[in-house]
Parts: sequence; structure tokens; C-alpha cells
Amino acid sequence: MNDLKKELKEMLVRDLKLQDVDPAGIGDDDPLFEEGLGLDSLDAVELVVLINKHYGIQIKDMEEGRIAFASVNALADYITRHQGQAD
Repeated sequence: MNDLKKELKEMLVRDLKLQDVDPAGIGDDDPLFEEGLGLDSLDAVELVVLINKHYGIQIKDMEEGRIAFASVNALADYITRHQGQAD
């Protein structure tokens, strides 16, 4: 799980082009949106695409996304629970 969290942090910084953000500085429970990393709705759309591309998991609705994107911990847990499940 720690490898997944590290991978997610690196993906967030690299693929969302978060300038001046060190992946190691992102706390596992830091909010990804608003006061946390400061992601916005466009980042959320990109994140949905990235999760599908990298992990083969589709986030189908806003409520599911809100739960999954609460923090790196929440996202790692979501991926772990949904990986390998058929839609």
C-alpha cells in the first residue's frame, strides 16, 4: 500500500503538473482539493482519466469521486478495493 501511495503522489505531481509541489511533502491524509493540494474540478476530470488509464478503474459518478479523491489514503484504498473487479 505504501508503494501505491508513493506512486499516486508522484502521478499527481507529474501528470497534473503541480509546480513547486514535492511528492514526498504530500501527506497521506491531506485533502486533494481546496485547502489541501488545491486541485479544482478540471483536475478532478483529469484524475478520473488518469485512474482509468493507470489502474483500469472507472469512477462513474461525482459522489464516488468525492469519496475516492478525499486524500491519497482514500484514493489508494479505493484503487485497492476496485482493482481487478469487472464492471
